[in-house]
Amino acid sequence: MGASGWIGSRGLDPIQRTTHHRLVPAKPDFEKLRSRLEPTSTMVVEGRVSSLTGLTVRARLPGARVGDTVEVLRVGGDCLLAEIRGFSGGEVVLVPLGDVRGVGPEDVVRQIGVPLSFKCGEAALGRILDGLGRPIDGRGPIAGAAPWPLMRPPPPPLARPPIQRRLSMGVRAIDALLTAGEGQRIGLFAGSGVGKSTLMGQIARGTEADAVVVALVGERGREVQDFIMESLGERGLARSVVVCSTSDEPALLRLKAAFVATAAAEYFRDRGARVLLLMDSVTRVARAQREVGLAAGEPPVRRGYPPSVFALLPQLLERTGASDRGSITAVYTVLVEGDDMEEPIADEVRGILDGHIVLSRELATRGQWPAIDVPASLSRLMDRLVPDEHRIAAARVRRWIATYERQRHLIELGAYQRGTDKDLDEAAAMMPGILVLLNQGRDTASTGAEASEHVVALARRGR
Repeated sequence: MGASGWIGSRGLDPIQRTTHHRLVPAKPDFEKLRSRLEPTSTMVVEGRVSSLTGLTVRARLPGARVGDTVEVLRVGGDCLLAEIRGFSGGEVVLVPLGDVRGVGPEDVVRQIGVPLSFKCGEAALGRILDGLGRPIDGRGPIAGAAPWPLMRPPPPPLARPPIQRRLSMGVRAIDALLTAGEGQRIGLFAGSGVGKSTLMGQIARGTEADAVVVALVGERGREVQDFIMESLGERGLARSVVVCSTSDEPALLRLKAAFVATAAAEYFRDRGARVLLLMDSVTRVARAQREVGLAAGEPPVRRGYPPSVFALLPQLLERTGASDRGSITAVYTVLVEGDDMEEPIADEVRGILDGHIVLSRELATRGQWPAIDVPASLSRLMDRLVPDEHRIAAARVRRWIATYERQRHLIELGAYQRGTDKDLDEAAAMMPGILVLLNQGRDTASTGAEASEHVVALARRGR
């Protein structure tokens, strides 16, 4: 065979020449060829549905493993995806990823043979996906996308570079007093109706990150459209991937939406981008896991939450952060029931993350936006991220706010006499300037440099 017969062969090394200048084909690199093949199976394992109770389907399926994805072939209907969550009495317990209507006894259950994945690529920016990563914006498939797995291990602890560079969120109060770094994970704690979704949209529009991934888990259908059109806006959507699974969808689908969003953020991080992940809300992710766990037979242990919820949270939250390629800075909203910061999910998440921002209902009723309770909030990494002048100025402003808030009611009632407390007099004198720092219009942009200059100048005026 002539040399031309090898030139176009894929997977082969370039043509080698002998010392006699005779063309010979290179030996094929079988390991390289094997790595290009997608995992596949030549054997199809099938079983049968035996029962359906509530949220779970039971089936006889030989060789099944926990975490496997299967198809339930409904008679006269389409396939229903489900995930194996346990075993009981020789049967597997399946939790469906869709509506169970149409499932009947003896329907065929078939193993897929590959883990769940979704199509992701650079063209995913500006797109809206469902809980399984499928486009739902009516614009067709994502161009140039390739399969990307939902479940991936987090970066090893010793492979995580230290967080040393700050990342502006575009919100002056955060950048000045609660500075975040590239790869930091922050919780946004708030009760219902305090403005956490609106603040998320403002962060998405104003951040200096290269790409934004937004996860809307368990939201009302109306709120999804409102967030995309009003809070996020055209400018925010253009550089964002939005993953949504509404409250009416199955619990497992809501749960998968959180992992799709995290995996999409990992895709861009692995390509060297600074990614901002916004997840609203991790509380609804925990509730979805509670539904799945209880349906699979787990016992409730903490206020109705089964053990799998508290095992899931670190598995999800630890996947974000910095790696040797890029970074994922994550903001997870936590819906605090009755403004109780000690409820199980809020307490667990606060212990995992690198900082927390608390939104106050009382401040919101006073008209402050964003309604950030500065004394109750904390960025654990701020001191290493900002210059000494900024750090000292921020500490001084925080002290003024805390001093004033302790006696605010006395001052407003006129029961405090000026000159009684020197520190309180200074704090009260500085509050008009502090309120200018803390208040920012919903459509007003800010930068990290502007916030730093503002807080330093404010602290100098108090000397």
